[in-house]
Amino acid sequence: MAAVDAAFRSIPRNATYFLIWRIENMQIVPLARDHYGTFYTGDSYIVACATEVGENGNSMLKVKESRGPLDVHIHFWLGAHTSQDEAGVAAYKTVELDDYLGGVPVQHREVQGWESKRFLSYFRKGIRLLEGGIASGISNMNNNKPLMFKVKGKQRPVVQQLANIDWQYMDDGGIYVLCIHPLVFVWAGRNSNTTEKIQGVNVAQEMKAAFDITTVVLVEDGKEQTLSKNEKEIFNQILPISQKKVKNYKEVMTDTGKLRTVIKLYRCIDEGGTLKVTEVKTGPLEQNDLDSQDSFIIDNGESGIWVWVGRKASQKERTEAMRNAQGFIKKKGYPNHTQVTRVIENGEPPEFKAYFHTWHDTITTSSLGKQHTIGKIAKTVQTKFDAATLHTNRHLAAESQMVDDGTGSKEVFCVEQTDLIPLDVKEQGKFYSGNCYVILYAFSTEDRDHFMIYYWLGKQSLKEEQEVAALKAIELDQRLKGLSVLTRVMEGKEPTHFLAIFRGRMMTFQGRDSVGLQNGVANGNHFSQCYLLHVQGTSEFTTKAMQVEKCASSLNSYDVFVLFSMDIVYIWAGKRSTGDEREMAKRIASQSGREVVLVSEGQERDDFWKAIGGKKEYSHNKRFEEDIDTRQARFYQCIIFSGHLDVREIIGFDQSDLVDDDIVILDTWNVVFLWLGHCTKTEKRRFSVSIAEEYLLSDPSGRHIGTPVIVVKQGNEPPNFTGFFPSWDTKFWSKKKTYEEIKAELAEENAGIVVVQNSTSRQDLGDDIDKFPIEVLRIKDAEQLPAGIDPSHKEVHLTEDDFKDAFGMTYTQFQGLPRWRQLELKKAVDLF
Repeated sequence: MAAVDAAFRSIPRNATYFLIWRIENMQIVPLARDHYGTFYTGDSYIVACATEVGENGNSMLKVKESRGPLDVHIHFWLGAHTSQDEAGVAAYKTVELDDYLGGVPVQHREVQGWESKRFLSYFRKGIRLLEGGIASGISNMNNNKPLMFKVKGKQRPVVQQLANIDWQYMDDGGIYVLCIHPLVFVWAGRNSNTTEKIQGVNVAQEMKAAFDITTVVLVEDGKEQTLSKNEKEIFNQILPISQKKVKNYKEVMTDTGKLRTVIKLYRCIDEGGTLKVTEVKTGPLEQNDLDSQDSFIIDNGESGIWVWVGRKASQKERTEAMRNAQGFIKKKGYPNHTQVTRVIENGEPPEFKAYFHTWHDTITTSSLGKQHTIGKIAKTVQTKFDAATLHTNRHLAAESQMVDDGTGSKEVFCVEQTDLIPLDVKEQGKFYSGNCYVILYAFSTEDRDHFMIYYWLGKQSLKEEQEVAALKAIELDQRLKGLSVLTRVMEGKEPTHFLAIFRGRMMTFQGRDSVGLQNGVANGNHFSQCYLLHVQGTSEFTTKAMQVEKCASSLNSYDVFVLFSMDIVYIWAGKRSTGDEREMAKRIASQSGREVVLVSEGQERDDFWKAIGGKKEYSHNKRFEEDIDTRQARFYQCIIFSGHLDVREIIGFDQSDLVDDDIVILDTWNVVFLWLGHCTKTEKRRFSVSIAEEYLLSDPSGRHIGTPVIVVKQGNEPPNFTGFFPSWDTKFWSKKKTYEEIKAELAEENAGIVVVQNSTSRQDLGDDIDKFPIEVLRIKDAEQLPAGIDPSHKEVHLTEDDFKDAFGMTYTQFQGLPRWRQLELKKAVDLF
């Protein structure tokens, strides 16, 4: 074995661990555990994490012996002001460590401010980015020098020290912590969210404990004038209130989470010591596009570059993969901070597999038990499910995608223009490709009733009726006080539970059927016609039948078909079909009331061939079946910015990552869940399914737009959703304190906490009235003003401080003036 740095020799073998080293004077030095999560912008670091396969690592991970394979990730992190020499040492030592660990770890290049989601996931309390190097940084923190930090992030915040303290570096959507002994100020922008405000308070409390601070002061944007005389004097020393001018949050937002729709694959070949890079294809990608003999680059643009190294690639390709990727970035003109990750064949993480339309692990690992999919449904549903069992066993519900056994009550409606027509019980389960349907399903557990609303969209249905189906489903949910789970279903992509509620009798017919004049009975009257159904499924939980062309060429030796003639129903069973498939075909055939005849392939009589239209050649090969991948669930926070969807992934998610004002996508590959927090704006809730559709369309792996979308609302999560979380507490949100409660609690319990409360004049301005900068309020065209502004009383939309700056008095004093004088002043400040 090649020589390895002494700092790496203490790494435990065959065990889990989490370790960090810092580059000091070109040497690798272990970092003390109490400094984990703190990084200096002038330094470089190496982070190594080893977990059992399928588990997520974190900075608190303890050394634990493991007999199975390990997932190992190595990150080298480069501060914004690190030297080229230190960065080079970090990169070189990462390769050395990789070689020492057998060349199998996933390597990541991390640049300050653009860290990968996996890197950030290690630190549950977030990371701290301090100015300078280790020596100068500690000195700055201990010499009572004024400091300012920006707190960004709802759950794992990045707390970054700003090099300079000035209004020009602040925006009205941010949270800033200003430390000037003996006070710590938490300044919250008017457009900041409450979750980040809470994180700001947490950071201030940390500083209060660490640096002998006596008082924490919470200040809302526009309320600086309400500080006490002493506090205002201290605040003015670092941020003169008279010079206040902050950016609008939209000016500083970035599209870092936006998915790139198209990706490219390049092959890297070592030809006599020279690396040759050639483009192979433009996505979506398939696993068989990769070749074990070579290495490949997946180009996802500024969103990241991945280097995949085949197990038979040369040693040079392995060791120089990261350097070659950085050369690729430079050649493409991508920013230097572009994330670079190297993976070895059979060691691909979920983030990598997500770029491929299909992916099958060649090595079976223990992690598959944790990757809940509906792939095992054919086996698991043989056990009787009931709602009580599934609501107790969340993980079984998630794996099977069942919330009960489908024996609850249901109502089925067909969309006819702008109305919903209820279907007769005998017609339920018969779908037409040219129609749309809404299904209300209800079942009960010991504690309450549960409702599920499906809206099914036929492939040949009108766009207008698809929109009506979605709107009617939402209206039905509103009548149920928002207590239902809403699911969009596209023809051919029916989820397991949807099939289960029709008990193996779902049939899809071609064409359109009108139900409006038949009291819910289909006009098409298929059971008096001759047609052919292809039956798929082996149980009442998985079976559906689809109409195909009535001719012998539609048959297949691996399948079962039901042929309806005028007098007889034939069940044609291919030689390679199963007994379970034949039994389910009998269930379909029995609905007509006609004589049922079983016909085995090779034993057909003339009357069968006559009924199907004569003998023809047909396939004896197994049909292509859509793969059911075993993929780990992935969790994304959704942000709508400039009309586009940004998604921010959280790795190692848990229930605490579901925030009240968020829209979250939980992507389990076969189903996409959309979780809506209580505080989500009404407009976003109404068009939530379109968010999931945009997500699917932008997925570079080429996902099917018909993937089932399930809308879940906070506090009403079904077990097939909660089962993807490591633990679930139904009382979690009721126990969680709001920002206002935290402020009140701090003020009451800690004499060192000062909360800058609203003065009487602000109450007069209205706590519930939206506030805007005066430049926005000066817009003359009322239609161009933001929603909610009263054009005749623009002044009430100013913050207290902005009002005082504009009018030279408080709002209370303004109210005491005669009406004519108020109008004169409003004209003078251009608010009339």
